Amino acid sequence: MEKQVISDTSLRCFAGYALKRAFNSVQADVNATLAPLGLRMLSFSALAVIAENPGLRQSQLAGALSIERPNLVIVLDDLEQRGLIVRDRVPSDRRAYALRLTDDGGRVYQLAASAVQAHDARMTSGLSKVERLAMIDALRRIETANTKEQPDG
Repeated sequence: MEKQVISDTSLRCFAGYALKRAFNSVQADVNATLAPLGLRMLSFSALAVIAENPGLRQSQLAGALSIERPNLVIVLDDLEQRGLIVRDRVPSDRRAYALRLTDDGGRVYQLAASAVQAHDARMTSGLSKVERLAMIDALRRIETANTKEQPDG
């Protein structure tokens, strides 16, 4: 029995569909890249933002990663159980936790960052440096397009 080929040509002209397909490829590859370190894209992203902003609160991290706080708690619980981060109570707000990497977390983050750099180079190897920079610029403009005021219509 032949496998039927399903066409998605009518969707391929839409930027959103192209972005989704590209993201699926990037996510699968980065998760495979990070798996030996016991990380996924989201846990690596959390480590990266914590490394760059030691002492930030969980709510700030959730905002930076555009993730719901309950979903973030699961990721942070795992990172904390593995000894990669610590959550310290914020003295001025006993309900809040300040996040920081442990020494082990810093080492794992550095290994992961190197692996992700290699992943990024592999995923964009078909682009010139100018095309890669233009793509990043275009994606940033798409990201912020909805934050600008929309004309009344």
